[in-house]
Parts: sequence; C-alpha cells; structure tokens
Amino acid sequence: MTVWVLGDQLDPSAAPLQSDDRVLMIEAHAFGDRLPYHPQKLALVFSAMRHFRDDLRERGYEVTYVEAETFGEGLDRYFDAAPGDDLVVMDPPSHGAGERLRELVSARGGSLTLVENDLFLTTPAEFDDWAGDADSYRQEHWYRHARRETGVLMDGDDPAGGEWNYDDQNRETPPEGWTPPEAPRFDPDETTREVIEFVRERYPDAWGSPEPFVWPVTREEARQALSHFVEVRLPEFGPYQDAMVDGEWALCHSLLSAAINLGLLHPREAVEAVEEAYEAGDAPLNSVEGFVRQVLGWREFVRHVYRRSMPELAEANQLDQTEPLPEAYWTGETDMRCLSEAVGHVRDHGYAHHIERLMVLSNFALVYGVDPAELDRWFHLGFVDAFHWVTTPNVVAMGSFATDVLSSKPYASSGNYVNEMSDYCSSCPYAVSKTTGENACPFNALYWDFLKENEERLRGTGRMGLMYSHVDRKDDEEWEAIRARADEIRRMGRAGTL
Repeated sequence: MTVWVLGDQLDPSAAPLQSDDRVLMIEAHAFGDRLPYHPQKLALVFSAMRHFRDDLRERGYEVTYVEAETFGEGLDRYFDAAPGDDLVVMDPPSHGAGERLRELVSARGGSLTLVENDLFLTTPAEFDDWAGDADSYRQEHWYRHARRETGVLMDGDDPAGGEWNYDDQNRETPPEGWTPPEAPRFDPDETTREVIEFVRERYPDAWGSPEPFVWPVTREEARQALSHFVEVRLPEFGPYQDAMVDGEWALCHSLLSAAINLGLLHPREAVEAVEEAYEAGDAPLNSVEGFVRQVLGWREFVRHVYRRSMPELAEANQLDQTEPLPEAYWTGETDMRCLSEAVGHVRDHGYAHHIERLMVLSNFALVYGVDPAELDRWFHLGFVDAFHWVTTPNVVAMGSFATDVLSSKPYASSGNYVNEMSDYCSSCPYAVSKTTGENACPFNALYWDFLKENEERLRGTGRMGLMYSHVDRKDDEEWEAIRARADEIRRMGRAGTL
C-alpha cells in the first residue's frame, strides 16, 4: 500500500502516513493553464510540495515524486514502475475529486482507497447528523453547535465570557496615526527560488506579481507564522478585523489561511494556540473569539455546505446576473480608491482580507451585476488560499447571493459602509455623499439600482425591510437619474474607465 499525498494534504500527522511509509506525490503542471492563476499561488503549492517531499524523506519515508503535466501522465509513469499497486488517499474536499482520482488509478490497473480527510475539525457525518434533511444552512447555528461539541471557548455549558460572539467590539477603525505590526515574511530559499523561476517561465500568462513572495512553505515556517500572529497581531486583530486602511494589505490578520488550506498547519493547532493565549491572559476574548469563528465556525461550515450543495451551487444564479467582470478587476486601474486598493492587494500578494473580499470585491460585483461564476473564477485564480471548495460557497452563495443556501440576504451596500470602515473615501475622487451626478460614488447608484432591479426577489427577504422603506421614498425622477448613473458606471466598467 502506498499513500498518495496531494498538494493540499501536506500534514505529516495525517492518518494514512501513520501506517504506511511508501508515498507517492505528483506535481502536475497542466492545471495551471486552465486559468491565469496567480504566480504566487502556483509557486506556493509547488514549493510546499517539494519541501514536504524532502521532509518526509528525512523522516524515513520512501517518496516517489513525479513531475508531470497531468495526474494521468504521472500515474502512467508510476504504474510502469509499480504495476498493480494499491494506493490510499485522503478524500479531497473539492466536488467529485476523489472519484475522478479513483477512475484514473483504476484505468491504469491499480486500486485507490479513499479515506476520511482529517485536516478539518469536524467530519461530514457530524455535520450531516446536525443538519439532517435541510437544504439551507445558517452559520451561527452551526457555530454554536461546534463550540459545544468541541468545548472550544466554553465555560461548562456556556460560552466563555457569557456571549457567543463579540462582533459589536470588532468593528472599530484604527485611530489616526496607527500602524499595524509588520507582516511576517519568509524569504524564499533555493528550492522556492527555483520554483518561482519555473512558474515565471512555464506560465507566462499568469495574472499577478510573482514577487515579493513572503508565504510560509514548510510546516516549521507555518508554525512560526502562527506564533507571530498569536504573540504580535492577535491582540488588535479583533477590534480592527473589519477595518480597511489605505496602503495596508495585512493589518492584524493572521495570514494563516493558505498554510491551513495546504495542510502545513492543522486548524486545531491554530484554534488551540489562540485559546491558550486567552486563558493565559495574553489576548482579549473578542480577538480570540473572532478568530475561532473564522476557523471553527466559518471554514468548517463552508466546507460542509459546499459538499452538500454541489454541483448545483457552482451554477447558481438566482438573480440572473450576467455582466462580465469590470476591467478594473484585471488592471487595478480605477479612480475608486477602495476597489483599486483591494485589487492591488490581490495582484501584488495573492491576498486580501475578508472584508475586502466581501464588502468591496464581491459587493461591487454584486451591485454591478457580475455573473457569479465569472467572479468565482477570478477569486479562484487570484488568491493563494483559494480552492474550489473555498471560493464557491464564499463567492457564489455569500458574495453574489446567487443562492440562499447559506445566507438569508445579499451582502450589498452603498459607499457608506466603505466610508464607515475605512479611510479610503477621504482620498477618493468620487464623492461618497453623492448618488447621482458628476463624480458620484459608483457604489451608490449601483446599490439602489440593484435593490430596484431585484425588488421582486428581495423585498421581504431577511432584514431587507429597512432598505426597501428607503426605496419606497424615492420618486420617478430620482429613479431615472439613478438608472442613468448606474448604466453609465457599467459602460465605464466595460471600457476600463471606471
């Protein structure tokens, strides 16, 4: 029996590696041609795989490492040398991936056993038992259940501190003159430098900057990143987690999602580390709970919702949105300060934090009318921490409200939200106080046009009553001006002159 280790399963404590010392790894390259994937995303995966290979060999494993165009080609070469071998692999979370791998192996005379993926905190059986026959889900209900079952941040039967969440303490904007601690940086070693050069040559159409590459590519580096977050960034993470600051791409965010999604860091380690900091009095509860909610609450939740809602989830489009992605998402060239900053963060780092993802990048695409599948592809190719199981529920379901499988309302807003949570508007040529007319903030007309256009579907939807009370107060003349401005913005978006 040989353990097939995939590129997002780089955990030496994974169950299959505890019973077998023969390992197969296939570094497949052709997938990178399907989309113009960010070069840092490609470099991160390939470098992490090669470092994991070397680590396993140092631990005494017999590792067959195949570089090939496809998994099929890699398996051809493997089975030429080991005909009829039996492989075992942890079931990958992306829809149908496990069965596709089994078919590839079977076609070459081998066998493949899929075992449970233990790189999560909860199992499919646990979620299915909780959800029953439901076909729509709410994260808050699941989060409380998961807290009770795991005992994380619990005081007996009650949540630590007496509250399940501390969102009301986590919506502050930093004071003037505040600067975040410097983000951790892991300088590329020789292996990573070789990978970066390979990616640069192999994928000339990749979108984004290959450098500066600062991501952890080994388990040791991922552990260092976790320690840095807990010791340096965690105390201020909570209050400023929803803030956006001009010129700052990382703020106090953990920057651990890529390492966790690759298996370099187990989510249990991250949750335990922040919980221990709280218990030791080294981090405030609102910061710790905010992080726990992201990992134990949201990450686990979207994994299971994706699993139960595919393949329909990927094709959902209940609002019939059809606009192509504005050119600014590719060029970053726009006078909208918030959008240029967020796109620039993705282009330069393969990363933007969760509020930039939801309330700038997704929110603007939503009110603009972007096809959810097109937005999903952009997120999937642009972010270093993105996999299909990650982006599809976050972008299609939550960001685009293409289905109400995990949200009762669209996360749509005017420019007021950006103004409240950032300092962007003060330096933006567009006026956040204006809805129509010259230099009016594009968010504003698009927002009201979105509500009007989707009134039949959204009026009466959860928590939308207040917004539609404002809709009802606008007269025909105002609506005509709003529609004209919204149409103008879409023309500018298509032309790249936004």
